[in-house]
Amino acid sequence: MIGYDDAAHVADAVRSALAQGPAVREVIAVDDCSTDGSGALLDGLAARESRLTVVHRAANSGGCGTPRNDGIDRAAARYVMFLDSDDVLPPGAVDALLGAAVAHDAQVAAGLCVRRELPSGHEVPWQPELYAKASVVARPTRRPRLVHDTLCVNKLYRTDFLREHGIRFPDGRFVYEDFVFTARVLAAAPRMALVPDTVYVWHVRRAAEKLSISLDRAGIDNWQARLDAHRQAVEILLAASCKRLARAARAHFLDHSLRMYARELDLRGAEYRTDWWKRTRAYLETFDTADFEAAPAPGRVVGRVILAAAEPRDLPRLKEVAARPARLCPPYAYAPDGTPAWSADLPQVTLDHLLHRPMDLLPVAVDGELRPRARGTRLRLLLHELYGRVADAGPRTVDVDLVDRQHGTTVQHRTAAFTALPDDLWTATVALDLSALGRPGTWDVRLRLHFADGSHRDATAHAVRRPGLLRRVAVPSRRHGVLLAQPYATHSGALALRTAPGVRGVATVVRRRAARLLH
Repeated sequence: MIGYDDAAHVADAVRSALAQGPAVREVIAVDDCSTDGSGALLDGLAARESRLTVVHRAANSGGCGTPRNDGIDRAAARYVMFLDSDDVLPPGAVDALLGAAVAHDAQVAAGLCVRRELPSGHEVPWQPELYAKASVVARPTRRPRLVHDTLCVNKLYRTDFLREHGIRFPDGRFVYEDFVFTARVLAAAPRMALVPDTVYVWHVRRAAEKLSISLDRAGIDNWQARLDAHRQAVEILLAASCKRLARAARAHFLDHSLRMYARELDLRGAEYRTDWWKRTRAYLETFDTADFEAAPAPGRVVGRVILAAAEPRDLPRLKEVAARPARLCPPYAYAPDGTPAWSADLPQVTLDHLLHRPMDLLPVAVDGELRPRARGTRLRLLLHELYGRVADAGPRTVDVDLVDRQHGTTVQHRTAAFTALPDDLWTATVALDLSALGRPGTWDVRLRLHFADGSHRDATAHAVRRPGLLRRVAVPSRRHGVLLAQPYATHSGALALRTAPGVRGVATVVRRRAARLLH
């Protein structure tokens, strides 16, 4: 377990490891020269627990890799795991991994990690497809999707395997050290046991004074660190003749990292965007055609637009394509040969895949206008044609769900029929009961489009930004007297809703607005 200036959480992390029971021979806590009393706190715990050993570094390493390497060097047990000071191991995690490693004579055992949003407690599984069922992978090249799980913390490693192959983390100030460590593990071709059990809880504290590395993406240095770590990981795989894994890693970069940062480009300044675009183009130029073809279509399109344009362009549209699920908003263009293209200015970025992709994967565009009113709230949806595919499928109905973002639960479900309009458009209007939303919160608008051919497509609505639409409105509420409702666009352009019910909710909104104005 590694930690630096994390006195508020380090004891919980250590206790979660000790609570795993007799399977844990020793917990090695490496304090990276903390200045907030973390070291003394760990010493106090060690005085009462014989299985806890504390290592005090004389100087701060500047990263996570060096203290983890210190732990590997001190480990005397047959197997080793890693834990960060602000996370926890759930009950039974070690038994699940150790049991699988021993039963299958595996050098590495891995299980499901969940991202737990705090303070809500809402959990999102990390790479759940890999851990849907128990399995044994004789060699990582037989399961290229393993490169998607770049975490080191949801795995158990045989100590002699790490030492025999010299597998260590990059030392010093190296961000995204997990990328490199995981590539070194996979390149050594271990036998791996995968279990469906939840074995790690990754705490996500978005309101923390100091954001974690994965959340602190505002500076260009963070993106460069990600590029450097990914490039090094691919080079490690290629040097070990793991070409399938290297290709899968590049395809995953397009689908995950590139889409995630592209969605946020309009949140950054002009200087950042220009620099980001230049660095990204330089890295994508090292990819070959097969790398792009191996990636899901949205990331592939984003990458090809960046390669085709010397300067940042079409950022609002790129943001929508990079969203999950992807949306390709109008206008729609054609290349000189008549095939779909990104735009008239970039006809070389072809979109011919849209002519044959299944409907459930098409990036259909639906505009959404949410109008909270005293006499009833209406959600108006406008579905756009997409190179003839929507009309061929025949839009029929749309399911609309309001999903509580904090807990991930659907709190309201409505269905409406589509009506055809001129110019290849379809519209549907849904009545929503905002007064039934019983507490302050944020609500995502999720759609499922149903077509006459039996297909469907899960989607989100593009938030229309006409004047007067995205503003806070006070509406009567049977339960609370009054409710403040504000439709807004997420950073990916999707329509969402914030609510504050009752006098207390209104007062909270007023206080926050006053504080922002004073600030």
